[in-house]
Amino acid sequence: MSWASYIKGFKSYLQLEKSLSGNSIEAYLRDVEKLVRYLDMRELKLSVEEIKLSHLEDFIKWINEMGMDAHSQARIISGIRAFYKYLLMEDVLSVNPTELLLTPKLARKLPDTLSIEEINALIGSIGQSTPEGVRNKAMLEVLYGCGLRVSELVGLKISDMFLDVEFIKVIGKGNKERLVPIGSEAIKCIRLYQDNVRVHSTPRKGDEDILFLNKRGGRLSRVMVFYIIKACAAAIGLKKTISPHTFRHSFATHLIEGGADLRAIQEMLGHASITTTEIYTHLDRDFLRSTIMQYHPRYK
Repeated sequence: MSWASYIKGFKSYLQLEKSLSGNSIEAYLRDVEKLVRYLDMRELKLSVEEIKLSHLEDFIKWINEMGMDAHSQARIISGIRAFYKYLLMEDVLSVNPTELLLTPKLARKLPDTLSIEEINALIGSIGQSTPEGVRNKAMLEVLYGCGLRVSELVGLKISDMFLDVEFIKVIGKGNKERLVPIGSEAIKCIRLYQDNVRVHSTPRKGDEDILFLNKRGGRLSRVMVFYIIKACAAAIGLKKTISPHTFRHSFATHLIEGGADLRAIQEMLGHASITTTEIYTHLDRDFLRSTIMQYHPRYK
């Protein structure tokens, strides 16, 4: 079989068995296609079965020389490993050439966060005199109050709002569902939006159940949420570079600082691995210092 046939099978595997999102599937396929393009460029007429560790090492050396950073290289290696894992499962291969392929060491990047005062200032900058303002305030309250990804925010459904019991159902990565608590301030803003703005909207076909709609009755784009947050930052003169994900980082960091259980935060964020959540345990140095000075007997 040709590379194209195996890649087509790999795509079906990612869709049907792994239930990955369209964006994730495209990213995996791009990784494998980079390897195929490299082989073509070097005029290496090798089948999937003929690829050895040395070929993959030369490929990684090539993308490194092309100027790709360590994170990009690691992403590509991850995609190629997934492809070869699929080939092993399908009994196309008996030996995995990626088994000894080294991944570049990554410096763990700590997420930017906002202080509680900055969060309050950003949300407080949104005027309530327009329908968009009422909607935008409700969105940012949910974004920070529930620690959602931007894709989860724009995909929120009215039928997944259980506001009477203070929970919402969120559809996360890989279509995995989770229940997330929602606070009174976010609930108040959602109800204000639903009763005074959303009720007057004519939803576009297919978006009847979507909570947050644009002026044309369709769901908001991820980019639009970025613009809304950038506008809020400009309004208060905030110099930090922020995005919707900054609200999610701040949600987790503020919970950690308040003493919340790491497993509970993992569940609320929808992280598959606790390792991903552990990045939030790296707290501000001033906070750590004040904590030890307050509680350690030798510092009192």
